[in-house]
Amino acid sequence: MNLKGSCHCGAVRFEVKASSPVPYMRCYCSICRKTAGGGGYAINLGASAKSLKVRGKKFVTTFHAKIDGKKSQGERSFCSKCGTALWVWDPRWPELIHPFASAIDSKLPKAPEHVHILLDSKADWVPVDAGPGDQQFDEYPDLSLEDWHRAHGLLKKA
Repeated sequence: MNLKGSCHCGAVRFEVKASSPVPYMRCYCSICRKTAGGGGYAINLGASAKSLKVRGKKFVTTFHAKIDGKKSQGERSFCSKCGTALWVWDPRWPELIHPFASAIDSKLPKAPEHVHILLDSKADWVPVDAGPGDQQFDEYPDLSLEDWHRAHGLLKKA
């Protein structure tokens, strides 16, 4: 599925091919919550890194969060003009890129259920709006984005 996205001010526009386009996993970790905002959690999609096309690259800035006092390998890209969180890329999985669902302008499929992750670092003020079929994890679940999409018959050809 071809996804188009942009920042709030329009300085950055991007396209990416996603095989895992259903926004189902809500991450409550302090890094996602503070850098992406949005209800106290962030939702990442799975896409092919080599398919990423960006207009306005000069406005894309990256940030490496600190995890346990060490610089994370993951690069969180955002717009330097308006601060919109755009995508995450990690050299440990160079073939993948994870655009934030909040930056996607294309119509996204509705998730049949949600998975709430990293609840052990959720802010106290954030309610978990879990539905009857939703799963909740204090840490990371065993299933990857691709595994979840495959298990639900939602994997698209990237």
